[in-house]
Amino acid sequence: MLSRLLLLSPALLLCVGSLSAEDANQPNFSKTRLTQEYFAEGACVGDFNKDDQTDIVCGPHWFAGPDFQTKHTFYDGKVFPNDRGYSDNFFSFVDDFNGDGFDDVLVVGLPGTPAHWYENSQSDKPWKKHFAFPAVDNEAPAFLDISGDGKPELVCHFEGQLGYAYPNEKDPTQRWVWTPISEKQGWGRYQHGLGVGDINGDGRQDFLMPEGWWEQPENWDGSTPWKKHAYRFAPGGAGIHAYDLDGDDDNDVVTSLHGHRYGLVWHEQTKGENGEIKFTQHEIMGTPEKSVSELVFSQLHAVEMADMNGDGLNDIVTGKCYWAHNGKDPGAKDPAVLVVFLTSRTDDGVVSFQPIVVDDNSGTGRQITLEDVNSDGRVDIVAGNKKGTLLFLAK
Repeated sequence: MLSRLLLLSPALLLCVGSLSAEDANQPNFSKTRLTQEYFAEGACVGDFNKDDQTDIVCGPHWFAGPDFQTKHTFYDGKVFPNDRGYSDNFFSFVDDFNGDGFDDVLVVGLPGTPAHWYENSQSDKPWKKHFAFPAVDNEAPAFLDISGDGKPELVCHFEGQLGYAYPNEKDPTQRWVWTPISEKQGWGRYQHGLGVGDINGDGRQDFLMPEGWWEQPENWDGSTPWKKHAYRFAPGGAGIHAYDLDGDDDNDVVTSLHGHRYGLVWHEQTKGENGEIKFTQHEIMGTPEKSVSELVFSQLHAVEMADMNGDGLNDIVTGKCYWAHNGKDPGAKDPAVLVVFLTSRTDDGVVSFQPIVVDDNSGTGRQITLEDVNSDGRVDIVAGNKKGTLLFLAK
C-alpha cells in the first residue's frame, strides 16, 4: 500500500541526499543513526558539558556535539527488545532544574508512572536521580511555559484533572508543585493528545485537548477552573498545535486524529454570528481508502511544527511511530516513514501541504525534537524509538 503510494509522485521523494535545483525549496537531510538499540520513545537536546555545542539525549545516554560520536551514560539504563513491550523512558525534557548552570534531564516514562529528573554531575559519574512527580498521565505531555512566568512547566493531566507541574522553588529535589486548571473528568492515563497555544488571541496560553480548549483567565489566582470550550479536534492522536496557517491573524489547530490509526487534520478558526470562536476541519491526510494526500501512513503518535524550508511558514513534521502497539495497529507493517508536510499558502489564504518523505526506515517514537542542532540556521530532526537514536541534519 505505502510502497505503491511512494511511487506515484515525484513529490513523495526521499530527501536524504542531494536535490536538484528545481527542488531547492524542499528540505534536504543527512541521516545519522547514533544507536541501533531501543532505549527510549523520544529524544531531546541540550548543552550538557557547557561547551556551547548542542548535545543529544536519548534514554540513559547523551551524545556530545558537534559530531555526536562520543556517548556518555548518565544513568543505569538498559536496552529494550524492539519487537515487544516498551521502554520505561517515553520523553526526555531538558532544563537547569537546580540553578547550577548545567542542563539536567527530566525523564517521563510510561503514562501513569512517576517522573524523575537527573542532576548533571558535570562529569562522567552517574547523575543523581530525583523524584519529580508521582504520575504523568497522557501520552503527549508537553514541557513549555503555559503559565507565562518565563519558565517551562510539565503539562499533562493527573488524577483526572488537567494542569501543570513545576519544580519546588525552595528545594527542586522535592516533589514538584501541581497546579490543576480544570475540574475532574474521566481522563485515563492513556489519553491521547494534548497541546498548548493561544486560541483567542489574548496573549495567554490555553490548554488544548482532543475534546476542546480551556481558556486561561486574566490574572488567574488558581481558585477557579479555566473555562472549557467544547470542540472535537480529534478522537486523540499526538501533540496538538495552535498556529495561524491561513494568515488571517488567528490561530488554527493542527493535530493527528489517531496515535495508532490514520489521519492528520487542521482546524480553521472562524467566527460565529456573535463573534464566538468556531472551527472548520480540513483534511491533510486521510486513510488508504480515501485521502487528499497521495502519501498515507498510520500511527501518527508524534506531531511537531517548525519552519523546515526557511519560507517563513511552519511545516508539520510527523511519521510512523514504529511498532507502537507491537504490530497490532492498522498499517503497522508499512515502512517506518519520517515525513515533513511542507505548508504553502496563497495570497488569499488557501492552505495546502506537500508531503516529503525524509526517511522510510526510522519513523518516530512518542517524541520528536525539532532544533537547529549544528547552528547553521536550518532546523534538524532528532528522534528516538524502536529503531534506535536518529539525527537528521538539514543540508
